[in-house]
Amino acid sequence: MINEIEEQAQEKMQKSVDSLIYDFSILKAGRANPRMLDKIMVSYYGSATPLNQMAAISSPEPRVLMVAPWDISSLKDIEKAILASDLGINPSNDGKQIRLLVPQLTEERRMDLVKVVTKSGEDCKVALRNIRRSVIDELKKGEKTKDYTEDDVKQGEKDIQKILDDFVKNVDAIMKEKEKEIMTV
Repeated sequence: MINEIEEQAQEKMQKSVDSLIYDFSILKAGRANPRMLDKIMVSYYGSATPLNQMAAISSPEPRVLMVAPWDISSLKDIEKAILASDLGINPSNDGKQIRLLVPQLTEERRMDLVKVVTKSGEDCKVALRNIRRSVIDELKKGEKTKDYTEDDVKQGEKDIQKILDDFVKNVDAIMKEKEKEIMTV
């Protein structure tokens, strides 16, 4: 029973780390990455549609994104959505596709991005600690209802702490790698 609780906690912790990895993948780090456009919604025939469901997005060069819509009539709507987004990139429309030139990062912008990475990493660690706390609370409730012995609870606390420590090390490594990527000119 305690093993099930630990496995569930491990799954939740992995989801938190996966979310952090996803957030880092869409973070603009001076290189063109098609995932940068994942959160852009385009008004298409009156409904908000994700851009990546309306167009082929590619990166032919390290700092260029190409957006080739499957329906050419949606080109203007896609361009408006990109301009309205928080990307800070001006689209260049040639009538068939949109080119996005990702600007070089200034030193100041790199430092700001490192702060964003650090904050996101710390938020992930807080989420991991909250998962640990909820597991320990669940174990203590089980002890009060005589589902678990005191020794089982102590061992469960040690096990969940070990799992947490492993995940925190993983998050630190992911943060360090992203910071290195951002600071590389």
